[in-house]
Amino acid sequence: MPFGGLRVLSLESRRAKEMETLIRREGGEPFVAPSVQERALEDQHDALEFVDRLQAGEFDLVVCMTGAGLSFLRDIAAAHSADQATLNRLSEGLKKAFIVSRGPKPVPILRELGTRAHIVVPEPNTWKEVVDAVASRPERRVAVQEYGRPNPEMTSALEALGARITSFAIYRWDLPADLAPLREAAHRLAARTVDVVLFTSSIQLDHLLQIAREQGIEAEVRDTLRHRTVVASVGPIMTEFLQAADLPVDIVPMHPKMAGLVKAAGELALEALTRKRAAGAS
Repeated sequence: MPFGGLRVLSLESRRAKEMETLIRREGGEPFVAPSVQERALEDQHDALEFVDRLQAGEFDLVVCMTGAGLSFLRDIAAAHSADQATLNRLSEGLKKAFIVSRGPKPVPILRELGTRAHIVVPEPNTWKEVVDAVASRPERRVAVQEYGRPNPEMTSALEALGARITSFAIYRWDLPADLAPLREAAHRLAARTVDVVLFTSSIQLDHLLQIAREQGIEAEVRDTLRHRTVVASVGPIMTEFLQAADLPVDIVPMHPKMAGLVKAAGELALEALTRKRAAGAS
């Protein structure tokens, strides 16, 4: 089996069970510690303002960054009025705009709302592909449905194209309600009892290091990630984030998908681990 029994840590949350299954299928010993929960903002002003302004035709182009955010927006609109008037306004407003979807996940939600994505940004589905898609369009009144946190780099790049950007926060990334698995993950790293770590989003690293800092073991966790554990990144944005945190990236799959990440890590981890630990011992 590819992993050959290596101890594999994942910080996946929404697809934790699927990740555990994939790791086992590739011969790894999984420990999945959910590191984030997606939470709709209690203050729904931004979401409802977006619906009103969209229906009024104030935006020519809408960027849907995540399926989760669009789902939250749909649910907020549906709950806002008993007669579904707000949900209908959302659907009508989306039909008036040119829609850019960052990857395929928003597509089924858009279909449910009676509309479609005019452009589905291709792999690796990063904000840079979003900017490229918008650059080829004449529309310049752009609304961005944010993901779990603001993206000032994307906003600046779009504004440099002459676009007028309005960002709407629908939800945020929080720490999970149950912190015990994430604390255990940090302690396992500090104790050097993890062979491979799989990262699929930048917030996973943020929350791991935050918990490690609170436990007083951040230095040990960072040292393990640098010298004793194979670090596998799902794609280029995650890789940039890890490198910016002064952490090495040992494995990146050809396609930025979770299954591809696990498969690539399974095939390459043992060799990478041997090489990395030998270098750390020298």
